[in-house]
Amino acid sequence: MPVELRGGDALAFEEQGSLMSARSIMPQPNTVTKLVKRVRLMILKLIPVEVNLEDITDATSSIVSPGVVAAFAQAGGDFSEAVPFALMQARAQFLKEARQSPADYDENMCRSTTAEVIARRLVHTLSFEKQTSVMSTRYRYVESDGDISAPASALEVAIDQFAIQFLSSSEAENVVNALWRGQLVAEYGDNDNIEYVPFDKDGSASFWDHLNVHRLQVPRYQNMFSIATWLFFLFIYSQAVQTPLDSQDEKHLSEWEWILYILTVSFFLDGANKLYKRIRLSSNPGAAFSFWVVVDLIIQSTLMAALGLRLAAIFTKNPEQTTYLHLRSFQVLSMCAPLIWIKLITVFDYIKFIGTMQIIVFRMLRDSAIFGVLLAISSIGFLQALYALDAADGETAEVGVIFNSLAQALLGSPDFDTPSERFGYPFGLIIYYGWNVVGTVILLNILIALYNDSFSRIEEEATDYHMAFFAGKCISMIRGPDLFYYPPPLNLVEFFIAPLDWLLSKQAYASLNRGIMSILFALPLAGLAIFESQMNVKHSRRMRILLGKDHTDNDGEEDDESAQNPECEDDDEGKICKREFADLVKDFPDTAISSSGAIQAQLSDMQKQIAKLESLLKAQSNSKSEQ
Repeated sequence: MPVELRGGDALAFEEQGSLMSARSIMPQPNTVTKLVKRVRLMILKLIPVEVNLEDITDATSSIVSPGVVAAFAQAGGDFSEAVPFALMQARAQFLKEARQSPADYDENMCRSTTAEVIARRLVHTLSFEKQTSVMSTRYRYVESDGDISAPASALEVAIDQFAIQFLSSSEAENVVNALWRGQLVAEYGDNDNIEYVPFDKDGSASFWDHLNVHRLQVPRYQNMFSIATWLFFLFIYSQAVQTPLDSQDEKHLSEWEWILYILTVSFFLDGANKLYKRIRLSSNPGAAFSFWVVVDLIIQSTLMAALGLRLAAIFTKNPEQTTYLHLRSFQVLSMCAPLIWIKLITVFDYIKFIGTMQIIVFRMLRDSAIFGVLLAISSIGFLQALYALDAADGETAEVGVIFNSLAQALLGSPDFDTPSERFGYPFGLIIYYGWNVVGTVILLNILIALYNDSFSRIEEEATDYHMAFFAGKCISMIRGPDLFYYPPPLNLVEFFIAPLDWLLSKQAYASLNRGIMSILFALPLAGLAIFESQMNVKHSRRMRILLGKDHTDNDGEEDDESAQNPECEDDDEGKICKREFADLVKDFPDTAISSSGAIQAQLSDMQKQIAKLESLLKAQSNSKSEQ
């Protein structure tokens, strides 16, 4: 027989759902800080010692039980919507303590996981509209130094911490996908506040309802523009570097160079603006420097350096200096090619395989830092030994020559003749053999082991990692307040319009931007409006049939009486429902309840029955005594 929980556990999810659905009050920073401390103390009481992480994350966990989740739902009182945010902040504190206190590392990791799992299950009980509010509402809190933090939401904090358990939930996925498609749009308020609200014309099939300049802010369309612009930039860059120097005018920019450097300046300004907003608004400023942000910084810095050298070549009056600077500019410009082509990977990172491989490469690069530290410390000793041996005869070579010899050995091309001849036999050869053993045999195998560990850990949870990666990409596009989004290179127009914000009224400035954007982006806006109104799968039955998605919505199918006990109107000779649906499934085990929970429920049931029996016996004995 399936076990039916009664009492607290049976109504736990209903209770927490109703509590979290109540109208919440926006708390002040001090109140949020106190709430974080409260849920943190609750987790310390719940996890006083180390436990198995699987016992926490399991869907039928006896530790994070429905009763425990209900208790955390009530912990916020009138500020119940802030509880998931407080839990994610408590998680950050436990992670920090785990890094600072190695002796308590395992216990704090268990507590951080518990905070994340409870936050995920709290959000799970809510309707989609409430989920959006709970995950997107921004709060401020008092930092350890007494300053007020930048505003952040539970979803943004989870992205900053790369909280895979939270970000891989279906609730987070629904919100992120709705933001990606533009079904939810970001409304920017005062004090850097952002609210995600439904796009009121989402269900309309009218072209004019979707012709709106603010649709350019939708992450999916931002991604389309960035891909198209980068492909165009790649074409221009290829033309610029393939033009021979002797055919170029040293004193004037060519047509390809003009376009290239205009795009370079626009990318530089756009990247600097986005990086500033990420650092200012991120709860973890270090998280703003992702792999692709670093790649962008290197590309933009190198291109700006090439532009500086090119301008110097144009304005210098010395012909020899002009030729030299022109050559150096071209060489610096050519060095960007590998990174520019590598960035094409971002075009396909929405594909699970490509996105997962990106995460694995990022983790490997982080692991390479450990290898780099060990390599640097080891190489200094060998470099000094070889330099000293070389100086023994009174003649010393440049350090670069010795360094180059060590680097060649590390990359698998050692030269064993040079150490014997140059650094003195047999000592130079012994040192060189030692470097090959340490660098090639020991350190490289350590690096391979680290790479293998990173690959195996991420591959096991590839879907969860990709969902977390995609959430970060989507939110990063709309995290910084930007009422009017000008994609590069047209952000140069915004650069000249921005000073008018100080001179015009708010409405006049908004009208000016709408008018300019309507002209500049007339064709893209028309294309987006046609796509959303006519070609979107949600609105076009023809597109649904074409893509094989012409089916009914299965939401609420479990409670559909017609599906549970169907009638056969067209078949008079037989029927399906010889037994009722409820009768068929009554013996199914309740997999949502752990075995320990089932035992506790049965014991609770038995205690209630014994209490009733005792009261009946007492009543009978009292009646007999009165007689």
